[in-house]
Parts: sequence; C-alpha cells; structure tokens
Amino acid sequence: QVQLVESGGGLVQAGGSLRLSCAASGRTFSSYTIGWFRQAPGKEREFVAAINWSGRSTYYADSVKGRFTISRDNAKNTVYLQMNSLKPEDTAVYYCNADPGHVLTIATTKFGSWGQGTQVTVSS
Repeated sequence: QVQLVESGGGLVQAGGSLRLSCAASGRTFSSYTIGWFRQAPGKEREFVAAINWSGRSTYYADSVKGRFTISRDNAKNTVYLQMNSLKPEDTAVYYCNADPGHVLTIATTKFGSWGQGTQVTVSS
C-alpha cells in the first residue's frame, strides 16, 4: 500500500504560480500511477492530472492543459503539480491518489479513501 500526503497549497493572486507536492511512503510507490484531483466548495471532486509510473505518460483535464505540469521523482517518492497562470476557478482543495492502472483510467477510478489535501486559493 502507498500512503500519500499533499502539501504546497496557499493563497496566490490570479496569474501566479504554485507547486504542489504529493509525498509517498511505501516501497512500491514507483510502480503506481499517481493522479491529482481537486474539489471546490459545493462541487464534486474532479480529475486534474495523472502521471504513470515512469513519468513518460501524462494526462490532463482540459481545464488545466497548458497551465499545469505533473512530474515525479521516484528517488524522492514524490509527485509534483506545477500550477502556472492560476485562475480563481482553480480554487479548491487538491488531493493526490495512487492507482496501479493507466493514466487514462485513474481519472475515473472510484477511490475508497482520500488524504487531507492541500488548499489552493486564487484571488482575483
């Protein structure tokens, strides 16, 4: 099993940048696809981005494509989400989760548990 902890959120003005981290514990981290998700107040959780075990395959939601970049460092057991050109509609709690499948399938995986997430607030 992989345990994940999100960090790096904060308050930023529109147009600014943040980098989120998803730190994992567990020896099998490097074999998992990792996905970032977010949940805005009053809305359902939605998929943001995913990266496969090697880092060679990524997948993004249309709403963040071209602005967000997902990457991973398996030596540090960490996945990053670089968020640029932030918009007020990016305001949400951001979560990461792990799945052994493909980057396309993690977007619709029904996870049984989630971490605490990290709050991102973008002011206009």
